[in-house]
Amino acid sequence: MYKVITTDGNAKRGELVTPHGNIQTPVFMNVGTVAAIKGAVSTEDLQTIGTQVQLSNTYHLHVRPGDKIVKQMGGLHKFMVWDKPILTDSGGFQVFSLAGLRKIKEEGVYFSSHVDGRKIFMGPEESMQIQSNLASTIAMAFDECPPSKAEKSYIQPSVDRTTRWLERCKNEMNRLNSMEDTINKKQMLFGINQGGIFEDIRIEHAKRISEMDLDGYAIGGLAVGESHDEMYRIIEATVPYLPQNKPTYLMGVGTPANILEAVERGVDFFDCVYPSRNGRHGHVYTNHGKLNLFNAKYETDSEPIESGCKCPACSKYSRAYIRHLLKAKEMLGMRFCVLHNLYFYNNMMDEIRTAISEHRFAEYKKAKLDGFNSEA
Repeated sequence: MYKVITTDGNAKRGELVTPHGNIQTPVFMNVGTVAAIKGAVSTEDLQTIGTQVQLSNTYHLHVRPGDKIVKQMGGLHKFMVWDKPILTDSGGFQVFSLAGLRKIKEEGVYFSSHVDGRKIFMGPEESMQIQSNLASTIAMAFDECPPSKAEKSYIQPSVDRTTRWLERCKNEMNRLNSMEDTINKKQMLFGINQGGIFEDIRIEHAKRISEMDLDGYAIGGLAVGESHDEMYRIIEATVPYLPQNKPTYLMGVGTPANILEAVERGVDFFDCVYPSRNGRHGHVYTNHGKLNLFNAKYETDSEPIESGCKCPACSKYSRAYIRHLLKAKEMLGMRFCVLHNLYFYNNMMDEIRTAISEHRFAEYKKAKLDGFNSEA
């Protein structure tokens, strides 16, 4: 169950009640693709840095270690020792990202595994079965993510097929949730809106999937090559046609600035690999823009990554020390940067929720964006 607590313009402050605890929105989901955050971050760390939701990948866990093994181990929560909500994406994005290794048919998608080349078939039913085995809190519907610059003649049939797949996902999830050996019989299902950068297709698809009365709705197929302005235009056009009494999730987005812009347009849920990926390369987020700790100017810098930050890295360690660790290729340096970046994102979402509650989101957003554009 989702409820809007307060609004500030189109920005929403809400709460989603789930079988694994309540999620305060807007929320950033920390991406743990293979049931782990890259950068040696444990689930205890995730608790420390204020993580509400962890996101894992259906396709990758199906390939390794295998969803049946995860089920045998008691489901993803027990397997990775995480007691809060987990969202699993459907494997649909791999249809997009593994373009050279797949063939799309009405029944589903034929893959070659990126690990060992073995043949894999995944359709709506298979995706739901894998996610049921993983026993995540929220399962994503199986869809196709078409290239952002694809022609309308490709996008429309793709979106129509995604709608048919969504019906099959819903029916299969209802069946799985009623089975005796299902670990999470209250698994939730989010549908995905597609349509490239065509407003008319996006709006029509939003209307069609809204009629299915799902637990939440995602906007997919953005941040895959289109400009930021095109992305914001599509979000603005689409969100009003998705149910306002259900959470809205913008998949795979993005930078702190992207998140602020999307919150202003009514989005609740976000995920992105940026904070962990950038952290592993020594790029860290601050309220004064992004820093590259490999830069020579930090060699004798005794300041923390950001003064006043309460993350595990900033509370004790200097830029100079973390830079040394990175240069020496010590994993600890990477770990500190990832922890800092995830803390920065989680803390920013907390600030966003407070700003919406106090009806000063526009003012907060402007100050934050001004800070990002300043010199650190």
